[in-house]
Amino acid sequence: MTPTELATRRGRGERLVVLDVREDDELLLAALEDVVHVPLGELVGRVEELDPAAETVVVCHHGIRSARAAGFLASRGFERVWNLAGGIDRWSLEVDSSLPRY
Repeated sequence: MTPTELATRRGRGERLVVLDVREDDELLLAALEDVVHVPLGELVGRVEELDPAAETVVVCHHGIRSARAAGFLASRGFERVWNLAGGIDRWSLEVDSSLPRY
């Protein structure tokens, strides 16, 4: 899913779980509102906290870690899981330039 698609869908009020798999210190630099935060290294042990029936968009810095996380979730039965293409960096470039790039 592209950042523009995510912004459009959130703007329409669609119920999407945005799962941020970055580390704590990265969230202090730049973060989207209303996300579920589970660092990638904790995802295996915390997957039960997530709803496999929910439409889930996974976010990281550039989209690499989130692609891995989305693949893991899909292997665990999540049927509606998306990777945010280009991550929070692309979000800053295309959707919200006030969000700092790092």
